Amino acid sequence: MKGKILVVDDEEDIRNLARIILEDAGYEIIAACDAKEAFEKASAEMPDVILLDIIMPERSGLEACREMKAQQKTHSIPIVMFSVLGKASDKEKARKMGADGYLVKPFTAEDLLAEVKKQMKRGKGAPAP
Repeated sequence: MKGKILVVDDEEDIRNLARIILEDAGYEIIAACDAKEAFEKASAEMPDVILLDIIMPERSGLEACREMKAQQKTHSIPIVMFSVLGKASDKEKARKMGADGYLVKPFTAEDLLAEVKKQMKRGKGAPAP
């Protein structure tokens, strides 16, 4: 296995698409459907990268990102936000919440793999480029 990725999205189709692309590339995938489950799995599994949707019920991905970056146990895990929101202001807001990367949906397999590889190379605890 190349690494462990936590995919967090309330849309099952998106979770499944990301799973297929990433598993075919040799990654181990953990999935969560909301922010609460994401916290639990991130703390328990300590993935190498977290892919986190912004628009989710109850708690947004931006709030979840900020909270995971504030926790000692999970603060060094690279978080890539992925969303249909693609404006520069959306990306800047994600960066301010602690996101290490950003993908706009719909994403291609190439874009997803390139972003995951970039974050894996950075590794836990390295500053964002």
